[in-house]
Amino acid sequence: MWRSAASNIMSLLVVLLLLGGGIGLTGKSFYSSAGPLETPICVRIPVGSSFRTVSEELEKKGALQSAWFFRIGVRYEEKSTKLKAGSFLIPAFSTMQDISNIVTRGGANTCGTEIVYGVGIVSTTIRVRELDPKTSKLEEKFAFKSDDPEPSAFNSFVSDKTTRHRIVVAEGTTSWRIVQALNGIGYLTGDIKVIPEEGSLAPNSYEFGQKDSRSTILKRMSVKQDSILQRAWQSKLDSLPLKTPEEALILASIIEKETGLKSERRIIASVFINRLKKGMPLQTDPTVIYGITKGQEILGRGLRRSELRKDTPWNTYLREGLPPTPIANPGEESIFAALNPENTNFIFFVADGTGGHSFATTLTDHNKNVAKWRAIEKNSKD
Repeated sequence: MWRSAASNIMSLLVVLLLLGGGIGLTGKSFYSSAGPLETPICVRIPVGSSFRTVSEELEKKGALQSAWFFRIGVRYEEKSTKLKAGSFLIPAFSTMQDISNIVTRGGANTCGTEIVYGVGIVSTTIRVRELDPKTSKLEEKFAFKSDDPEPSAFNSFVSDKTTRHRIVVAEGTTSWRIVQALNGIGYLTGDIKVIPEEGSLAPNSYEFGQKDSRSTILKRMSVKQDSILQRAWQSKLDSLPLKTPEEALILASIIEKETGLKSERRIIASVFINRLKKGMPLQTDPTVIYGITKGQEILGRGLRRSELRKDTPWNTYLREGLPPTPIANPGEESIFAALNPENTNFIFFVADGTGGHSFATTLTDHNKNVAKWRAIEKNSKD
């Protein structure tokens, strides 16, 4: 015990000497001056680590000029008990004060490994990536589809407490597919038995912990989508034939499925708004497809004539107005496009062979555009 007391007394005397008077000013300057680290490094701090072991490791890696002096500064700043576990990026020439802030503030890891679940329209891809501290870029270690066998190394990354976990939902993904992806992450808790309403989940990136519940992640998606929708509704143009935010969400989901081009969203929106104003059926294939699949599979082929004639609530060839529900989860840009369409007279559009669409105000011009598209399709098959 006397050795511990003596150590504390000596440390206190050193602090008083370094941080008092002129010597103190020199000590403060040393603590806050640029460090010797010439290239960024990633430092991993396991649970239960001490400042002594961390400081000695940092000194070995060339990040500190003096591990001992670093610990004195940490003690003076009253951070001795605030060391956080995780993987943290130490930038080049970080001061001792910078480093003490980095390893005590906590929060999300700033380097190391992350597992990303990319939920797409067709499938979910799991990627394991690691940050290269020299380039500050994430490098992919390996990737696999959710239906594939897990690589043997995957569990070691999952069990590492410093690994970050994210789920990234693509725009236009259905609620059913999002739930399938979440239920497939084995280390989350609580199965989801009820599919959330279509359109109610915001496509985005969400970080989560290993023991988080699936319902909590879904709730975050729902709250975010509701916030986006309410903000977009406040920006709504006058005289649009949309009575409620829910109708705007339905239209946004159709826009999302019709185009992947940001530059086209408001033009596509104008076509459907013009049709609604004229009492014309929307005549959009994605709604018919949703009536067949309910968002639980990919059709993977063109619609048959019999399917276009089949009456479902989502068949916008046979029924006027909007379908009863969204057909996917639209992103923020499509939601704002639905409520802020371009001012056009277009009532037709068809693919143009470049990934975009050709628009028309008359049936005659539309038929010409359709003929061009069919010629492109024929040439691509030859």
